[in-house]
Amino acid sequence: MLAQSCKRFPERDALFFKGRTWDYQSLLADVNRFASGLSALGIGKGDRVAIMLPNCPQYVIAYYGILTAGGIVVQVNPMSIANELDHYLGDSAAKAIIVYDQFLPQVEQIRSGSETLKKIAVAFQPASSPYPEGTILFESLIASGQQDAPEVQQTADDVAVLQYTGGTTGRSKGAMLTHRNLMANAYQVFIMFGGEQQEQDRILNALPLFHVYGMTVGMNAAILGGSQMIILPRFDLKETLETIRETRPTIFPGAPTMYVAINSHPQVEEYGISSIRLCVSGSAPLPVEVIKEFEAKTRGTILEGYGLTEAAPATHFNPMDKRKPGSIGKPLLSTEAKVVDLHEGLTEVPPGEAGELIVRGPQVMLGYWNMTQETEMTIRNGWLYTGDIARVDDEGYFYIVDRKKDMIIASGYNVYPREVEEVLYQHPFIQEAVVIGIPDSYRGETVKALVVTREGSTLTEEEVITYCRQQMASYKVPRSVEFRTSLPKTAVGKILRRTLRDEVLQQNTGS
Repeated sequence: MLAQSCKRFPERDALFFKGRTWDYQSLLADVNRFASGLSALGIGKGDRVAIMLPNCPQYVIAYYGILTAGGIVVQVNPMSIANELDHYLGDSAAKAIIVYDQFLPQVEQIRSGSETLKKIAVAFQPASSPYPEGTILFESLIASGQQDAPEVQQTADDVAVLQYTGGTTGRSKGAMLTHRNLMANAYQVFIMFGGEQQEQDRILNALPLFHVYGMTVGMNAAILGGSQMIILPRFDLKETLETIRETRPTIFPGAPTMYVAINSHPQVEEYGISSIRLCVSGSAPLPVEVIKEFEAKTRGTILEGYGLTEAAPATHFNPMDKRKPGSIGKPLLSTEAKVVDLHEGLTEVPPGEAGELIVRGPQVMLGYWNMTQETEMTIRNGWLYTGDIARVDDEGYFYIVDRKKDMIIASGYNVYPREVEEVLYQHPFIQEAVVIGIPDSYRGETVKALVVTREGSTLTEEEVITYCRQQMASYKVPRSVEFRTSLPKTAVGKILRRTLRDEVLQQNTGS
């Protein structure tokens, strides 16, 4: 894919990072030399190589270089703590890791107990030397490589990436994404972006590339279309807005918390966000009120989509010519989806009724790495069971109601946290909100809201509860409200609902 884009657009800008650019010809040359360098180190077909980097050009070069050498990319969040890193490297049996210099000590600590991890490539100059045995500098690896990429026989169904799930329900699982999965999803996303009808797009990558959403929507689809990637190390509100004003990107893949943050900036109208023809939202449900506020302030347009790690990740997207705010849109090209009974898991429910969303398509993973039983539970008769509760309308637009595991059962009634959160986001003084279920001796479970108020505003628990009583059925109304200055989030900006629930439960039990 990269080689084809290079052949078509050799002098087009591929990467922009902190004032420096790489055209497609230069990027492919670095990738081929990096792959050759890996091959000389003994990395070949099927070998797992981890990447533990923030967003930077080295990440892009390493990712495509590993695949060119025949290896399998193991995605590692740079913020992983020691036991998480130990699990990723141990479970995948990674032979090498590409790491940011600041994380070198903890990688060394893990490597001492690893039977397979032998090589470390450091992406930036370490602060101290000598380097640990088996360590090589990233630039040295490129310099030592040959101009021609190694010849490796690969098929479309070979595993390309191990993308580990969040692990919120137990041990983190490695989703096996094949070359076919990744290519198919890149094409599906590229077509939704407008395909060949557009001039060169400039995609602003503030989402982490080690996350499946950033990897596919921000990077793979960009490379496929010969687009320019404008890379930011992370999402920083001021830096992001200034980069938008300076580089005028045309596509911005974001997460709901990013749009909430942009809405909160007092001079957001001055940054020219309207120059972006397409803002994409994924990773978590986007409250309709956030869409309205964003578009009123910026004159930009947000289209919401949906996906999950096990589907590489995109399965749904709102059509640009007929979107429905609040919906995740329709299934992507060559993707089937339906909503089935929550208990039976087989019978399709009528339009408008809630059930579990299941999907089928070329982007659905091969399975979980070394986890046959979990794979069989998740993929049944070719259908991927997402664990998300959804409904579909008469026009074929899908709506996520909530996570199946997050549903609250209060006095026998089903309460979907997202439904309550949508109402909370409509309150003018509430900036962020999350709803959880906590044990209740009488109702079984009861509803609790945790909210972050807008700067300078005041709000009491009783005022929030009274407001909710006016907007929803009594069994859905939060019985308690806790005010926070911030809410914990994943690297991609998804609010960690279960982390908050565990924290609140521990507080309630005094443990």
